[in-house]
Amino acid sequence: MSYSSIDRRKFLQSIGALSATALASSWILPACTSGSTVNKREAVFNLIATGKNNGYIPCGFFVHFGEGFKSGDAAVKKHMEYFHAIDMDFVKIQYESEFPHLTSIQKPEDWANMPFYGKDFYEDQLYVVKELVKEGKKHAPVIATLYSPFMSAGHSVTGELLTEHLKQDPESVKKGMDIITESTLLFARECIKLGVDGFLASTQGGEGFRFQDPTIFNDYIKPYDLIVMNEINAACSCNVLHICDYVGDYNDLSPFLDYPGQLVNCSLKVNNEILTPGDIHRQFNRPIFGGLEKRGAISTASAENLTSEVNAVMQNIPEGFVLGAECALLGEIDWKQVRLAVDIAHQYKV
Repeated sequence: MSYSSIDRRKFLQSIGALSATALASSWILPACTSGSTVNKREAVFNLIATGKNNGYIPCGFFVHFGEGFKSGDAAVKKHMEYFHAIDMDFVKIQYESEFPHLTSIQKPEDWANMPFYGKDFYEDQLYVVKELVKEGKKHAPVIATLYSPFMSAGHSVTGELLTEHLKQDPESVKKGMDIITESTLLFARECIKLGVDGFLASTQGGEGFRFQDPTIFNDYIKPYDLIVMNEINAACSCNVLHICDYVGDYNDLSPFLDYPGQLVNCSLKVNNEILTPGDIHRQFNRPIFGGLEKRGAISTASAENLTSEVNAVMQNIPEGFVLGAECALLGEIDWKQVRLAVDIAHQYKV
């Protein structure tokens, strides 16, 4: 699916009618150094609708806030504090409701006993979603993190054991994946009811190290991804397809080309080569979200080196682009460094 296939009515509903009152309200944030005002919701949804940046580069850098900020009002406050501090163009909700580890699943046939997690399991997470929609939607698109069924299955038993079970007896594992997918859909539907603009829909399972036999991914992982992603894509118009490289690199992105999502976020390292955002854009024909490495200059380098790296990225961006990293930033992150990268992108003329 390309950006051109977005439901126009859904897009207009997402940005809302821009009345004179709205234009004067606090949800138009001042661009941090340019002196102009930018409607962040309008900028992002225009990018999605047209596939072009229209004079402004949105930015999104995501971090985990750590213990004490994973639930309740503390989590809500920390999310908004970060959003304002770095002048981000999305309110992105971290996901802190991973499936608990299960010692009861030791062999493939045990997946038939995978528990179903209902709404009560997600209550803490849904409270954060509800409050951040209330607090953040007037400022920017609100997107919730959504882990794929494969990822949640890995949280239940470890990724290594899940991989071995899929190699040994994928039909037995399928029974557990059915259960996990229904629980994932329940959570996604509740988020949609609460008013999120979309999701950062994360997928794993297609990494180069994982399976020599591609049919395992194609027949037992991808179908569950698509069940979830097709549903959220039908309901929301600001979804990010996140091809997560947290546990390993990818040799090929072609299995993901038909995945839905208005923006594509992935590593530039593919098959041991470093691609450009333009290379990824040509493959997916959709706006690309990324450009910087999560372990790179934004978290380790001086301000001078970070400035040089961001400027280098900005000089070779495709016509539809959001500056960010390929995954959540790792380690202790200096928010001032993140703000510097955002400032540079927001000043960049396109």
